[in-house]
Amino acid sequence: MPLSRWSTQDLAAQVRQSGLVASISGITVWRWLHEDAIRPWQHRCWIFPRDPDFGEKASRILDLYERIWDGQPLKDDEFVLSADEKTSLQARRRKHQTLPTRPGEAMKVEHEYTRCGAWAYLAALDVHRAKLFGRCEKKNGIKPFDRLVDDAMTQPPYNEARRVFWIVDNGSSHRGHACATRLRAKYPRLVLVNGPIHASWLNQVEIYFSILQRKALTPNDFSSLEALQQRLIGFQHYYERIAKPFQWKFTRDDLTRLLEKIPLAA
Repeated sequence: MPLSRWSTQDLAAQVRQSGLVASISGITVWRWLHEDAIRPWQHRCWIFPRDPDFGEKASRILDLYERIWDGQPLKDDEFVLSADEKTSLQARRRKHQTLPTRPGEAMKVEHEYTRCGAWAYLAALDVHRAKLFGRCEKKNGIKPFDRLVDDAMTQPPYNEARRVFWIVDNGSSHRGHACATRLRAKYPRLVLVNGPIHASWLNQVEIYFSILQRKALTPNDFSSLEALQQRLIGFQHYYERIAKPFQWKFTRDDLTRLLEKIPLAA
């Protein structure tokens, strides 16, 4: 069949045509599939871990979430920040005014819009204190990332901390030995921790980005870049007042069991 996604009506027609049954409805097919938890119309994307050191790099991050480093518990004056950037956040000014919700009617957002520019939003989350640092930049890169680091590392308690661990991905502005050396030259207590490639799900700040997207940026209807910036920073301050640390439950043991099930892709 030239189908990549099946509806219950497609399935009902196919089984009738194949002679499996003389008559059946799409509702019956749906009921059977629902009882068996099978959803042939749904799909999820996934990717094999390709980093040969995936387990080691991921385990270091998972240990930090449990306040452990090199097998030793962290001290009270040691902190863990999860950082990344959310790029190309456009300010879209709708060509007609958005109409608010009314009884029995959803909000109406004009499809056409004018682009008013875009921000790169850089943020760092203290995973154990739910403290946030964030800033809007015209683009991402080494200097914007270093300014985010300055925002955090010059404030208490991080400016006097024993160590501050920065969990980051492998973006060009914060990866490798060169970046670690650059940052430690300015902040000797800073420890850069790069995750494996294709493992953004290990970075807790991505959870905050997801909340930000749902609660503050949808629908995208901003009259200017300044209005978008006010929303981004305003939501950051709002969230900080109500937030609690995420209850991260995926541990090193869970990772080991997962990696035993799947081979590393070549």
